Amino acid sequence: MGKKKETITIYDVAREAGVSMATVSRVVNGNPNVKPQTRKKVLETIQRMGYRPNAVARGLASKKTTTVGVVIPDISYSFFAELTRGIEDIANMYHYNIILCNSDLQKMKELQLIETLLEKQVDGLLYLGGEVTEEHRHIFSGASVPVVLAATRDEVDRSRPFVTIDQVQAAKDATQVLIEEGHRRIGLIGGPLTDPILGYPRYQGYKEALEEHGLFEEQWVRIGNYRYPSGLQAATELLSIEEGPTAIFAVNDEMAVGAIHAAQDLGKQVPGDVSVIGFDNIPLAAQVRPLLSTVSVPMYDIGAVAMRLLTKYMNDEPIEENQVLLPYRLELADSTIAKEVK
Repeated sequence: MGKKKETITIYDVAREAGVSMATVSRVVNGNPNVKPQTRKKVLETIQRMGYRPNAVARGLASKKTTTVGVVIPDISYSFFAELTRGIEDIANMYHYNIILCNSDLQKMKELQLIETLLEKQVDGLLYLGGEVTEEHRHIFSGASVPVVLAATRDEVDRSRPFVTIDQVQAAKDATQVLIEEGHRRIGLIGGPLTDPILGYPRYQGYKEALEEHGLFEEQWVRIGNYRYPSGLQAATELLSIEEGPTAIFAVNDEMAVGAIHAAQDLGKQVPGDVSVIGFDNIPLAAQVRPLLSTVSVPMYDIGAVAMRLLTKYMNDEPIEENQVLLPYRLELADSTIAKEVK
């Protein structure tokens, strides 16, 4: 291992350039009150010596770290990966760095990560996609920095800022597509009903759509874990029933692809024998054959809008709306008979 290089300080730059430390500081911070010739000389010295401003020291002076903490449930899931891209792009635009923490869907780890980020003096916090419990509310309420929710909302503290979509209505619209195709036995491959963010609201939308037509039957409901194998297993169970469902709504695309493959394994045609519709519109939806009909969630936009809202709070900018429901759309492809929204 090579020897660690000696740290170059602002004093070293000032001495080498023949100027005061205050002048170097003004150049580094973009202060216009520096002569062009002097600015050029200082910048050349900085580049030649490899000087890096001390972010910690600058943070102590300004009481800002220009960092944002982001807590995410599972970065391996495409939904959250795309959402994080939106956050990062806007963060870069407004000159913030992000500290990304993955909770692995473990509540205690999640709470610990939030506490750690706040201890690191982040300027703001984005909380993605998980349930907001009483423990979360206690930490958020005691935080000295703004907190914005993305792809989730607080069902108890209705004043907390969020950016998401109307999960119930989106699931209802997806189920309605299958009803309008003429299906009367429509199965659901849902997420855990204890999940108040995705699992239960999407189940609720499915149930409401069917009940309005007198079609809801609990026997057609199976619960998965949002992953492909659980969709494959659930659909195999449903489609192996005599006089079973002729259509399936899976509450995310991974499980929907599992449903398509289960149907094909059983010798059924999609959508000839069974229609399948998913939710989220992750890249996988365009990689399976037949192409998957799905609810397109603006994942990137959720992240971008949430980050922009947070920058407004951090910089005391005017805020017109702090609870945002973004529009979604139905992307009807080859796994359903319907090819356009009626």
